[in-house]
Amino acid sequence: MDASNKPLIHGACPGALQPMAAADGLIVRIRPPYARLSQPQAIALGELAQEYGIGQISLTSRANLQMRGIRASEHAALIKSLMKLDLVDVSIDSERRRNLVFTPFWIDGDVSHQVGARLIQALDKPGAPTLPAKFGFAVDCGATPVLTGTSADIRIQHSADGELMCLADGMGSGARVSIATAADTAMRLAHWFLDHEGAPQGRGRMASFLASGATLPAEFHEVLAAPGLACRPEPGKHAQGWLVAPEFGLLKSEDLYTLAPLGNLRLTPWRMILIEGVGDGAAAGVGLRAGDPRLNVFACTGAPGCAQAHSSTLGIARSLAAQLAHGERLHVAGCIKGCAHPSSAAITLVATAPDEYKLIRNGKACDQPVRVGLRAEQITSTPEYLLDFPENGA
Repeated sequence: MDASNKPLIHGACPGALQPMAAADGLIVRIRPPYARLSQPQAIALGELAQEYGIGQISLTSRANLQMRGIRASEHAALIKSLMKLDLVDVSIDSERRRNLVFTPFWIDGDVSHQVGARLIQALDKPGAPTLPAKFGFAVDCGATPVLTGTSADIRIQHSADGELMCLADGMGSGARVSIATAADTAMRLAHWFLDHEGAPQGRGRMASFLASGATLPAEFHEVLAAPGLACRPEPGKHAQGWLVAPEFGLLKSEDLYTLAPLGNLRLTPWRMILIEGVGDGAAAGVGLRAGDPRLNVFACTGAPGCAQAHSSTLGIARSLAAQLAHGERLHVAGCIKGCAHPSSAAITLVATAPDEYKLIRNGKACDQPVRVGLRAEQITSTPEYLLDFPENGA
């Protein structure tokens, strides 16, 4: 790859206190406690996105939200407003450490809620491990784990026999814990990861470290993990409320104004929003219906919004969605970082130059392509050829 075609690789995702610069302004990531926004908070975020930016908001696979196009000169004023809403950490270090994702289906006072509160406290104590920026925790203590497909390095969930457990990502077994001991056990596992050089130069993930041959302490083989949810939930009615799925996880301020009056909002790692206690949110008119093929399409902002994107993404993603086979996933990336979908997809298109893309089958944005030099018009005018293109490139 030509050096000029390589994206700038950031060590961390953006935060609120430490935003990331993009072509359309700063990206400011908000990490609400327990991924929950009260109605006043949600409305205020919509207003702030318009006042200090361009009114565009994106949902992330970490159950966070990002404001786009924030003017750098007004970042400090935005932070003051976020502090008043209790939506910003006290320091950059605290913000980085609080890299947690919660099951969206927790209930006040349940196991996930109690374990999560203790884990937040543990991560903010003196002596808490200084982990790689992308290293994260999943609190997933419902009867059936729902976050198995969500990126996390240390997981707290139920075992196959119903006990609470803590396990390393990529493992089928873990340590037996209780509500009182889960956070301390997770901290012990995190320290083990660092002490055994799982993060040289400050980078590293648990699953890849274990795959390289690292051996976990014996306690992390005590109980077997319960099988997780086979696929992500569909938008629509659920026990705790109504799941709304914005196209590609993208929102405008006006969408928050529409959704917030219906109930408190929970962000999910599936780039959906759960409206608490709502039996029918379809009337709001925000988001895709169950079965919409765009639910299986992942696309980043692309050009011109992202400075690292070589070309646009959203138009191609919309054009190809209806051509996908049932359950097949499409990822359209502006560069090889593949921010919108770090995992494999049946079909991945990666922009390599203005109006030029490469095709990857059953892989990630950084994998080897089966074809290069594809033009947008060629892709959208003959999608059946693209989607049926053989994996060997013949």
